Amino acid sequence: MDLASRLAELQKRTIEHREVLLTEEAAKTALVMPFLQSLGYDVFNPKEVVPEFTADVGIKKGEKVDYAICQDGKVNILIECKPSTAELNVNHASQLFRYFSVTESRLAILTNGVNYQFFSDVEKPNKMDERPFFTFSMEAALLHNS
Repeated sequence: MDLASRLAELQKRTIEHREVLLTEEAAKTALVMPFLQSLGYDVFNPKEVVPEFTADVGIKKGEKVDYAICQDGKVNILIECKPSTAELNVNHASQLFRYFSVTESRLAILTNGVNYQFFSDVEKPNKMDERPFFTFSMEAALLHNS
């Protein structure tokens, strides 16, 4: 199955189940992990998709970001998840801001499993931008197979 087909299936699932996914864990399991799988990541390989990733920052110890996607032992993407009913805002990204500067990651994603906000360090190197450079919603437009 190609990417467009996998995303169309995930979109259908998202629309069908969004209202019953009231917790962050439910959104992660039903929506975010399948999204990562559709992009080709092995969510069951803890060396590739690290759940509850910890990167202590200054006096903040033991804080975790929901997922870190790694390759060759290096963090490439940080992901922070919220419940599917939560409206995403920059306050939800506080852990991403802190972790971004202490890891090698240059891509961070804030999501509720329905909406995805992609951040980088376009404005200032090694400092996550306050505004996403790309956003999309699984509900926004029906995905079609070509």
